[in-house]
Amino acid sequence: MSVPGPKLQFSAAQMDLARAVAGDSDLAAFYGGNGLAPVFIGPDAEARRQAVKLAIEAMPRHGIPASRYDAASLPDHPRSVMDEVAYATRAARLLRDLKSGILSPSAVEPDIKRAPTRPAIVASLREFQTSADPTAVLMNAGPSHPAYKTLQDALFGPERLTVPQGLAKAPEAVWRVGQSGPGVVPLRDRLAAIGFAADSADPTLYDASMSRAVADYQRAVGLRDDGIAGPQTIRLLNGEAAGGQNARQRAILVAMERLRWMGSDDFDGRYIWVNIPQYETAIFQDGQEVFRTRSVVGKNDEHMRTPEFSDMMSNVVVNPSWNVPRSITTREYLPKLQANRNAVSHLDVVDGRGNVVSRDSIDFNRYSASNFPYRMREKPSEDNALGIVKFIFPNQWNIYLHDTPSKHLFANSTRAYSHGCVRIGDPRDLARELLSAQSDDPAGLFQRTLDSGRETWLTLRPAVPVHLVYFTAWPDQTGQVRLYGDIYGRDGRIWQALQAQGVGQIDTAS
Repeated sequence: MSVPGPKLQFSAAQMDLARAVAGDSDLAAFYGGNGLAPVFIGPDAEARRQAVKLAIEAMPRHGIPASRYDAASLPDHPRSVMDEVAYATRAARLLRDLKSGILSPSAVEPDIKRAPTRPAIVASLREFQTSADPTAVLMNAGPSHPAYKTLQDALFGPERLTVPQGLAKAPEAVWRVGQSGPGVVPLRDRLAAIGFAADSADPTLYDASMSRAVADYQRAVGLRDDGIAGPQTIRLLNGEAAGGQNARQRAILVAMERLRWMGSDDFDGRYIWVNIPQYETAIFQDGQEVFRTRSVVGKNDEHMRTPEFSDMMSNVVVNPSWNVPRSITTREYLPKLQANRNAVSHLDVVDGRGNVVSRDSIDFNRYSASNFPYRMREKPSEDNALGIVKFIFPNQWNIYLHDTPSKHLFANSTRAYSHGCVRIGDPRDLARELLSAQSDDPAGLFQRTLDSGRETWLTLRPAVPVHLVYFTAWPDQTGQVRLYGDIYGRDGRIWQALQAQGVGQIDTAS
């Protein structure tokens, strides 16, 4: 049976379309896969055109300004190739923004090692093209993590409280019972549109019924329900919560962007979550928290801040030796050894073959940080810097989780003391919880291994995703968004970069 050959004859319009999208690999692949057929031209494409416009209008709920997509320039009745491409490029940009964020994180902050998987959006475009509900495809393109919707609701109110497009916006003011003015009318109309009607013979009067409606709305969106329509209430009702932002709103907007960077990660199964500013480590299973412990993270020092990235935890190492990182060896220990060869006597000096070398045979003053040929190692013990257990997810930054003999630090509210690795408050319990997926007696397995006194690597089957994250705004188990300190100043730099993209400004296009 012969296989049909590739199509070699194309119309002038098809060739024009191919040339127009050649600079966008996603669009080139998408249109190449559908025979260079238009998607947004013709009466049958009306639903797809409206889907793009509606999705753009809804982008402020993601904290992204609608003006980024210039919907006003989209033609209502597209006919040309350039009209087709105008819709396609907006759909593609919108999908990229929602699936992987609007910023490149490492360009904003080098300690963010997370490289968002810029997903090939061809599959999403194909789903959009063939779906009976193309609007839903675009509207649901954001992160699937349930915290994303919680953050949206904390910033903008639940989606059911979003005022329909087309209603006049209420001017900013401070309205109290007994005051009146034309600005009350759009305020009244916007409240009524989402179920908070306040009938009055005089629509310009801010009367008691109006105050009650405002208080009901404030209660529904998490504001103080004082019944006074001030700037914060009015901005939220106008869909402008990000303009005139306070610290809480900025933290939430940054958190939403951070979640978009993780848009391709799978949060359905079992994973470890280390929130650096929260100083806590947790395990989640199928969306439910099953373990939590206090943590100590890196000092706010150029060489010690805990980086952000995701990896796979592969091993629980019981009775670990501590192979001192070279940066610590040369920066901290070599000067001490040059002053006194017997300094840090609990550490062995080891050569390139792994042999312990007598300190008496070494002239430490011959060496500098760049040519020191030895490494340092601490034998297993409870006083070892790593304690009795460490948790390995191999990475180029040599970051891992581990026990520590410095237990007193976990009593502090601020816990940024380490060289970059994450110290665990309840390491035995963390080990048992991780081993429970592969052993009917995880506590016994851990204790027997510990009692052997030997360094032993227990392989996790399967390996467990681990996410080192930095959320200064994050919902707790009750759904209440909690704020944490920006200990390394990373959120401040991200916020500046988001502002440069128009985030946080009042978006007249929305």
